Amino acid sequence: MTYDTELKLFIDGSWRSGEGRDAFTVVNPATGGGIGEVPLASTADLDEALAAAQRAYPLWRATDVEKRSAILRKAGALLRERADAIARLLTQEQGKPLAEARGEVIGAASMFDWYAEEIKRDYGRTLVRPAGQRAIVLREPVGVVATFTPWNFPIYLLAKKVAAALAAGCAVISKPPEETPGCTGALARALDDAGLPKGVFQLVHGVPDQVSRHLIGSRIVRKFSFTGSVPVGKALMKLAADSMTRVTLELGGHAPVLIFDDCDLDKTLDMVVPQKFRNAGQVCVSPTRFYVQESIYDAFITGFAARTAKVVTGDGLADTTSMGPLANARRPAAISALVDDAKAKGARVMAGGERGEGGFFFQPTLLADVPLDADIMNNEPFGPVAVTARFKDFDDAIAQANRLPFGLAAFAFTENGRRANLLGDAIEAGMIGINSFGVSSADSPFGGVKDSGFGSEGGKEGLETYQVVKAIHQA
Repeated sequence: MTYDTELKLFIDGSWRSGEGRDAFTVVNPATGGGIGEVPLASTADLDEALAAAQRAYPLWRATDVEKRSAILRKAGALLRERADAIARLLTQEQGKPLAEARGEVIGAASMFDWYAEEIKRDYGRTLVRPAGQRAIVLREPVGVVATFTPWNFPIYLLAKKVAAALAAGCAVISKPPEETPGCTGALARALDDAGLPKGVFQLVHGVPDQVSRHLIGSRIVRKFSFTGSVPVGKALMKLAADSMTRVTLELGGHAPVLIFDDCDLDKTLDMVVPQKFRNAGQVCVSPTRFYVQESIYDAFITGFAARTAKVVTGDGLADTTSMGPLANARRPAAISALVDDAKAKGARVMAGGERGEGGFFFQPTLLADVPLDADIMNNEPFGPVAVTARFKDFDDAIAQANRLPFGLAAFAFTENGRRANLLGDAIEAGMIGINSFGVSSADSPFGGVKDSGFGSEGGKEGLETYQVVKAIHQA
């Protein structure tokens, strides 16, 4: 199918084409071939976006909450109406199967729906004071914000940040990934068509380091939110220190999965295998390190391997595809290196383990008996590889789960209610799923601990991250 969309920047309420600007070639990962050219913002473009956001912010901040809410609701409705077309763009740009792409667009719409209503419940506080005195606590928008989002869930993660920031009354400059400009541009069009005032939202593509340094270094930007790798997050945090810019960071994961011997094994396997290979494993909360109790370990890896063999890889637009390609040419090589290292150190390949044909494909892979010194046990693969190892008892499982400096999400499967409570207390992670992978929703905070970052997005907490607190005391 033809990739049919116009790729532009959105600055100060107008769409800017590629004339006089450098461009980035958009590639379909299922074929490896170029499908479009997206213009890259110049320094002048970024300065114009900053100036526009600075002008628009006081007006948007003062806009009645009901009007702000109505615009957000309209944007969500437009995303739903256009979901099929946007999903096709997303699949062609990023590779995920069409059903997953459509689900992502609907998820993005849900963010606008939720924050359209949550902003109406943004209550302050009245403090107890002697008669005749008053003291109140207000939440106000932080100001102009910048957002930086990755290519694995390009429209959903953009919506998660933008919906909350706009609801809070902030003006936003967003830099989405150059690899997926069509679907993120569609979100900007939905906001524009919903009646968002000029300058309140800007969409700029560009060289990541150049754009981030320019926006974070500006005194106009008072807060930024970044989703991506740990090293880049740390580098951006250092940039923010010079201007005391507020930061929210959602960084790497490498999620552990604890499988206890009292779980419903077949039910558990039917859940974990599709989740492992969703979006080809390119999910920050993807279940990756499977620690399985000794007595069921052999049965677990046998069942996992059998189900893995049934995963159908191919072009995400094909009806039969259950797992698409990796998102770019770098990923297959990176995954191959991790698998080869694990094999050299004694891991057994139970399924997959090789690159696929054409495009950026890698086979769904299961590794058994992976030693602790294997690179893949210590570095997030961000791909379609599950690694497994045995554990003896509860304390051993917790030690393995908490061993790494990451703490985004973790999962556990057990039918013992007491153990489930103890797992929730003992695991070091921002989100824990027990007999469930449902850790991301519009009404729930999403964020990590340790090297996985700090601050939350989603839920009431996601609104608060774009606000500052003011106390007013009157005698």
